[in-house]
Amino acid sequence: MKILVTGANGYLGQGIVKAILDNGHSVVAADFKTQYVDERATKMDCNLFEVDNPFEYFGRPDILLHLAWRDGFVHNSNAHIDDLPKHYNFIKKMVESGVKKLAVMGSMHEIGFFEGSINENTPCNPMSLYGIAKNALRSITQLLASQHSIPFQWLRGYYIVGNSQFGCSIFSKITAAEKEGKTEFPFTMGQNQWDFVDYEEFCRQVAAAVSQSEINGIINICSGHPEKLADRVERFIKENNYSIKLKYGAFPDRPYDSKAVWGNDEKIQKILKNKK
Repeated sequence: MKILVTGANGYLGQGIVKAILDNGHSVVAADFKTQYVDERATKMDCNLFEVDNPFEYFGRPDILLHLAWRDGFVHNSNAHIDDLPKHYNFIKKMVESGVKKLAVMGSMHEIGFFEGSINENTPCNPMSLYGIAKNALRSITQLLASQHSIPFQWLRGYYIVGNSQFGCSIFSKITAAEKEGKTEFPFTMGQNQWDFVDYEEFCRQVAAAVSQSEINGIINICSGHPEKLADRVERFIKENNYSIKLKYGAFPDRPYDSKAVWGNDEKIQKILKNKK
């Protein structure tokens, strides 16, 4: 299959493109710049939102995997709301022109404050502009897919662990601080329990989900179990042989962060099992 991956040059996009290529599919990788994208992909540097007929422009792909998003780690950036109509118009053009399947990256921040295991029926009450915009896009794309009778997947991401210094997660920030020679990293008390999934596993799960059409709808890309933030960060520091120490209590917890939340992994595990 030919899969169009938007936002391909980003932290997630780079690993997901590689995982899809490793599964034997062809990838059209789209982003403003694509210098970090796997050389096996067809790279296309462009502004997605300014392409008149994206389906033809990108070579009539079978599947759209829409990862593109600005300011994902700035939860109350105005860009989330400003860009929402642009995402809608781009996806609408792709669907109306003949793309056979639609997959979009979501976020557990759509759920809002919740405690326990999240499944596809968990109600959404987002508490940030990021969560609100992602949740709105989910409803919009689900409606478009239904109207055009094509498979729809909403890939709901959780907390990704990776040691790239170029990402915006706490793990990337710790890596950058370590490489800068800093000895302390300001931290919360780290008692919240979240669903952490390693970067390579995250990319593997996304590639596996997109490569099949038997299991659709909301699919949690997750580990399926909770772990204390402090425990996972301390383990991350140890795994990477970093010398930096956490300065506990330097920051308060965000009021909208759940105390204990994790994804139900039944659907993704079934997908991975079927792939073998």
